[in-house]
Formats: sequence, C-alpha cells, structure tokens
Amino acid sequence: MEHIKFFIGPMSKNIVDAILEYVEETGNKIGLIPSRRQVEYNGGYVNNWTTEQFSKYVNKRTIIKRDHSGPGQGYKEDDGFNSLKEDCKWLDIIHIDPWKKYTSYEEGLKWTIDMINFCYKENPNVKFEVGTEQAIREFESEELNKLLEDLKKSLLPEVFSNIDYLVIQSGTSLKGNSNTGEYSKGRLEDMVNIANKWNLISKEHNGDYIPAALIKEKMKLGLNSINIAPEFGLLETNTYLNKILDESLLDKLWKICYDSKRWVKWVDESFDPLVNKRELIKICGHYILSTPEFIELKKVFGNIDTEIKSNVKSKLRELYG
Repeated sequence: MEHIKFFIGPMSKNIVDAILEYVEETGNKIGLIPSRRQVEYNGGYVNNWTTEQFSKYVNKRTIIKRDHSGPGQGYKEDDGFNSLKEDCKWLDIIHIDPWKKYTSYEEGLKWTIDMINFCYKENPNVKFEVGTEQAIREFESEELNKLLEDLKKSLLPEVFSNIDYLVIQSGTSLKGNSNTGEYSKGRLEDMVNIANKWNLISKEHNGDYIPAALIKEKMKLGLNSINIAPEFGLLETNTYLNKILDESLLDKLWKICYDSKRWVKWVDESFDPLVNKRELIKICGHYILSTPEFIELKKVFGNIDTEIKSNVKSKLRELYG
C-alpha cells in the first residue's frame, strides 16, 4: 500500500500554494490535512474556503485528508454529520475521530462505526483513518488492536477494507509553540507493529517542533506518515514578525491577534498577553490571515508572499533531505 510521508496543515493560502508548487517541482507527495475549523462546508479561517472551494482549488494536485472529523471538532457543537456529508463529496480520506467528545471506548467505537458507515453510503470510494492522537485520548497498543478487531467484526468487509490509515501514539503533544510530549521508542514500535499486523499505514499526529532527525529516526523504526500543522503557521507568522521594526505596527498586529481570542486555548493561566505580545502573535498569527483587518494591515509588507512560500519550501526540503 503506497503511503505519503508528510501530511501538512493548510494553515494559509500561501502554505497551500507553496506545497502544491513543491509537489509539482519535486514529484514528492505531500497530503493536505484541513481541520474542520480551517476548511468547512460553511467556510473556515483559511482563506474563508468551504470544503468544495478548497477541493476545487487543489484540483486533485495532491491528496486531501480531513483531519479530526466528527462531534466537537467544529466551531459550534454538533454531531459532525453535515460536515461529513460534504467531506464525502470532495475529499479523498477522512479521519474518523469522535474521541474528543466520546472518550469511553464503547461510545467512541460506536461513533466510529456509525461515522464510517454513513460515509461509505455517501461515497463508497472514500478512504478512512481511524484512532486519534495521544493529546485527545490515549490508547495502549492492546486497545488499539482491539479497536481494529471490533471494527472488523462490526463493518462489512468492503467497508472495513476502506480503512487505510491508523493513528499511532508515541508521546507527541502540543502547547503554545512547542512539542511538550515525551517520546517513547517502545510505544512507537509496539503501535507500528499493530499497524503492520493489519496492513495499515501508521500515522502519527503532532509532528511539529521536533527535529527532522527525530522524524527520520521514527520512520526508520517503521512509522509511515506524520502530520505537521501549526509549525508551518508559525513559519509564516515569523516571516511577518521579522519584517516588523516599528513598535506601532507590532501593536496593530498584536491587537488583531488578541481580539481573535484564538490564542486562549494554547496557553496556561500564567501567560500574560499584555507582556508577551510577540509570543501571542506567534501562537495565533495564522488564524487571522484572512480577516479584513489583517488583509488591510498586510499592505505595508509589500510582496511578502514570495518570501513566505520560499520559507515553506525550505522547510519541506529539510524534511525530505
């Protein structure tokens, strides 16, 4: 089964464009993993794209996988099925992830089965990723194996065979602009063995802010794919910050970020947003790139998009190096 090594979050139009250009220039395959907040059936914070608009923009130039579909993953509390309906029309792979809302094994299993069956009825060609990242709901290798056993028992063979990817866990977790997880080689190897046993592609989430050498080490141990998202958003934000020499311009950018409230979920109670202005911008700068306020402010940066895309491609070359 062919797999893609890197799945990147479409944190902005610049990042999407850079990835598509890099894919065309090098022939390396990179998947795009929009979350429900980024790209959604009724619009998201990335270029205000709907699922349909985003799919048509990518235009089959690379694979699109919905990251974290399901209840509790959108802006508003819902069961996620309106989102899934559009995903089945326009996306290649759907990450089935009810675990944020339903952490008990029995409920999570039931929702995983229901969501997969719903998607299969909508589009029998759509593929699936199952499981979730450690920061949402921790699995042990035995329980992950049981999940696959129960899915095989509960799904028709032709439906179960559409599961291609398995989320494995080796200790990654994000807070602010750092990876706060504790890597466990043994945990990685145990879970990779589960994926191999079921002939599935092993995939880890939250591959941000860790050395490329560690990612390569994980892949030598058998990990097939890894997700990276906020790190690319920070890369773009830093490109803007590196151009800002005027304190008043920094304050304008900080105010847009501060008012968005997008930074709140990523910090603890000790974080002072009035003191840590640059840090606040780094945490949530990518969320506000499509707002009218930032679009107006961006005019002072001139033709910065070319530099941003160049920086993104440099990071991609590092990963593939």
